[in-house]
Amino acid sequence: MAAEGQQQTVRAQDVAVMGITEIVRHIPIIIASYRRLVATIKREKPDVAILIDFPDVNFRLAKHLHAAGIPVIWFVSPQLWAWKRDRLRWVQQRVSRMMVIFPFEETFYRNRGVVAEFVGHPLAEVPLPTISREDYAAKHHLDPAKTWIALLPGSRWKEIRANLPTLHELAVSDLIATQSAAITFDGDHLELPTTLYTHYEFLLPVASTINTTDLQKYIADLDRESLRYFTESGQPTTNNPRLTLVPDAREALHHARASVVASGTATIQAAVIGNPFIVVYRVSPLTFALARKLVQYPHEFPEDFQALRADSPAPPIAMVNLIAQRRLIPELLQDTFTAANVAQTLAPLLADTPERVTQIAGLAEVRHSLISPTGTSISRLANAVLAALGR
Repeated sequence: MAAEGQQQTVRAQDVAVMGITEIVRHIPIIIASYRRLVATIKREKPDVAILIDFPDVNFRLAKHLHAAGIPVIWFVSPQLWAWKRDRLRWVQQRVSRMMVIFPFEETFYRNRGVVAEFVGHPLAEVPLPTISREDYAAKHHLDPAKTWIALLPGSRWKEIRANLPTLHELAVSDLIATQSAAITFDGDHLELPTTLYTHYEFLLPVASTINTTDLQKYIADLDRESLRYFTESGQPTTNNPRLTLVPDAREALHHARASVVASGTATIQAAVIGNPFIVVYRVSPLTFALARKLVQYPHEFPEDFQALRADSPAPPIAMVNLIAQRRLIPELLQDTFTAANVAQTLAPLLADTPERVTQIAGLAEVRHSLISPTGTSISRLANAVLAALGR
């Protein structure tokens, strides 16, 4: 938008801060920036407004825009179908058209009197990485003969601290080797070659929101806490896998045999790439209890999926499972998220098992459902803007 001449009254990166102390310190700047933006809207009266995600700010902006008679097009819907559904009235009052990126959201909004349009998910439109396995191995000093597993603990430090210790234990221990040595399915014993399944390399993509040096220091602290898996010199034993930091999550997912992914947008990345994975997540017990009570499924979801929420201590939360409307991806949450459970759940996805075949086929269906048959998500958004302008 800036390249096409957008006037940037307030830049998002100037007010995008995370952490309680950081937010408190930046409150004067954030408030002044918001007031400047509202004043500009009232003074210049744009012909149309495009709001993108960011509900805590955009709902307030939508109120001012609607009051000024400016059409409001919202791209990437807040997840009102899951929680805070009382905000739906604000959408009904203030939003001219909701452009959604998940198929079921269109039905959810239309059934509640909102003009909505499914435009496809931008991540499903991105081409697969083109770098070969050999070049990727050389680039990151990996052994192409080993089995690669991608670990995506999250993009915020709070998620890193909650999820990475368990994934680190998985990487430095021999838990996966133990689980993968023999897998039973269909009543038969599947023999797996020991040389292949006792040697792994773990890929840890570093999100742009995480400082690599700080992450390396944190991993070093975890190493010291896991001395039982190391030699006296502090180095991994001969058979221990390596944990390699890499910059690009999509490349890691593309080349990994399977992945462990924290619940969030990264699960969509794994799904559209087609990489078999399991979902993990951990929050405080209070947060989980509240979420368990407050999170809802739209009544449009199938009855058998609705029953999972009522009957299960941990109903599906992963977006990929919500899109598929079934338990396609295994989820390990809270107390079930242990290194041993991850190894046991991941092992069938590392071999050529029915579980792996079924999940890959299901991920292909999910990816197909996220692609609009009539243009890209951005082109359809642009068409909606032109329509609002009467062009």
